[in-house]
Amino acid sequence: MTAFIDTNVFVYLVDPLAPAKRQRAMELIQTLYLAGDATLSTQVLQEFYNTATRKFGLPGDVAAEAAQAHARGRVVRMSPDIVFSAMKRHTAGQFSFWDSLIVEAALSGGCKILYSEDMRHGQVVDGMTIENPFLGI
Repeated sequence: MTAFIDTNVFVYLVDPLAPAKRQRAMELIQTLYLAGDATLSTQVLQEFYNTATRKFGLPGDVAAEAAQAHARGRVVRMSPDIVFSAMKRHTAGQFSFWDSLIVEAALSGGCKILYSEDMRHGQVVDGMTIENPFLGI
C-alpha cells in the first residue's frame, strides 16, 4: 500500500537525541522502500536538507547525499495544482499551509497512508489515513 513519508520521519534518522524514534524511523523507511511503497515530495527533500543542516549541523554535502538516498522512493513534484489545492485546504481551516502541501502531495501520489508525527493520528482525509509512527515511543 503506497504510503507518504513526512519530513519528520526522515529527520529522526539524523537526530542523535531520539534513539528510539530513530530506530522506528529506520524500520519504517526500510520496510516501505523494500516494498516499493515509499512516497515523498520535493518539499520533504527540501525540509529534510534544511533541518539536517540548520538544526543538527550536518555538513551540506552529507545532508544532500542523504536527501538523494531518500529520493530513490517515488517523489511527487510540487506542481501549481498541488499548491493551489493546498491553499484551498488551508483556507478551509483543516491544516496549516505547510501541512496542507504535504497532504495534497500525498493525495496526488495516490497514497492511502500518510506517516507524520505532526498531524492528528487516525484522521482520514479524502480516503487517506494519517498515522503517527511514533505513538508510544
